[in-house]
Amino acid sequence: MNKSKTLAVQMRGITKHFPGILANDNIDLDVYSHEILALLGENGAGKTTLMNILAGLYKPDAGQIFLKGQEVEFHSPKDAITHGIGMVHQHFMLVESLSVTDNIILSLQSSGLNMHTSQVKKRIQELSKQYHLLVDPDAAIWQLSVGEQQRVEIMRLLYRGADILILDEPTAVLTPDEATDLSKILRKMTEEGKAVILITHKLNEVTAFSDRVTVLRAGHVVSNVLTKETTKKELARLMVGRDILFRLEKKKCKAGKAILEVEHIHAINDKGLPALVDVSLQICAGEILGVAGVAGNGQRELAEVITGLRSLTKGKVLVNGQNITNSTPFKVINAGISHVPGDRIGVGLASNLTVSDNLVMKAYRKPPIVQGQLIKKRSILQFVDNLIKVFQIKTPSSETPTRLLSGGNQQRLILAREITASQGMLIAVYPSRGLDVGATESVRSILLEQREHGAAILLISEDLEEITQLSDRIIVMYEGKIMGIVDPDTTNLETISLMMAGQALSTIEKHGEEKTIA
Repeated sequence: MNKSKTLAVQMRGITKHFPGILANDNIDLDVYSHEILALLGENGAGKTTLMNILAGLYKPDAGQIFLKGQEVEFHSPKDAITHGIGMVHQHFMLVESLSVTDNIILSLQSSGLNMHTSQVKKRIQELSKQYHLLVDPDAAIWQLSVGEQQRVEIMRLLYRGADILILDEPTAVLTPDEATDLSKILRKMTEEGKAVILITHKLNEVTAFSDRVTVLRAGHVVSNVLTKETTKKELARLMVGRDILFRLEKKKCKAGKAILEVEHIHAINDKGLPALVDVSLQICAGEILGVAGVAGNGQRELAEVITGLRSLTKGKVLVNGQNITNSTPFKVINAGISHVPGDRIGVGLASNLTVSDNLVMKAYRKPPIVQGQLIKKRSILQFVDNLIKVFQIKTPSSETPTRLLSGGNQQRLILAREITASQGMLIAVYPSRGLDVGATESVRSILLEQREHGAAILLISEDLEEITQLSDRIIVMYEGKIMGIVDPDTTNLETISLMMAGQALSTIEKHGEEKTIA
């Protein structure tokens, strides 16, 4: 097989405006076959907009696209896929109640709708074997893990003959093992001559997956380098225009009185199965308690039980000595608990409302926003403008729809609202998920700052680096149970990983002692 690179796509002078925003400013981009190109940049740098143009979702205000030297113009994603270009979006576009095969059939052009189901299944199995996708044609989408659903999205593009595949933040919702599997799948594709573009802000992903990196900042290309000839530190500097602190300074914990007490709680998940089994924990003022574990082991349900979004079947929850077991979210808020949810779009924000509306959502019932029965518009403007300034939320105006902000600025908005509303207790679930290195540094700094001010913080994250850097103590969960509580300063990652895999801390310590004695 000839594995020499050939120029597959040229984008020249691409410019795209949105109201109040210049997303892409005269961008040139080259994409080669047999290569994985990482399109790297901060949230809001213009990466997804540029790829939405290549995938036919947006039409550029200016610029040209060439495929194998021939100029093309796309009016829809159908035009792009006809030319062999397909995109797997960050939020999958699958019908959950239908099978894998039915979803593939739905994605086919009209000429493919007359194909027999058996033919489609056979082709799915062939592609699955060819690219190691391991997709069951008969499985319903809702039965699949997030990683498996992503493979179905890739399968849809391969079935339709895509030679240029664009993946938007592909590992944002994957476990480490699923991310490794994805890397192997993408490498197999490039070996067969396909071109792959990864939209990402994860430096580990860039160095592990890609052959070449194009860095965007504020709608401009600032660098185009071979991955093997650069470093994560240099890429981070190119992304944000300054040096990034990969490890934040954390002062010694000065824990105060107990703020949150969770005593022997039990709860079930959405499928009616046990999600929490006899979970107990305590968090003190001025302390960050981290919760580590592979996704789906009860972390989400723990946050929901504490914040009133899910009922527990046994046990109790106390805040400052007040029993809030199975209270409504409104009562939980009034008790002083704030919540940064893992799903910022679906739960954390009303995306179609303005930045102002979202910021004032928990403050409009109290002075100075309200006096008697009257809501004071001037007080709202002062309140909102102050939060935008203090938390450095980049927005064209306070009246901009929240959905138009970058992920990092949406997260800053949620933190601004929740920290302001908090009365000493903050539940933060995956606070830096989907954020670039600059935004991640900012969010983590904010959490440490709140800890210094005496807040009690429950930090739930799948990012072990985040958990170990920020937490004063870490509990590890497996199948709804606590495997143990460890000190991140004296516990190695291997021990935490073993606990995440289901080994109790007591068992690990016992085996360790036996090994030492032997």
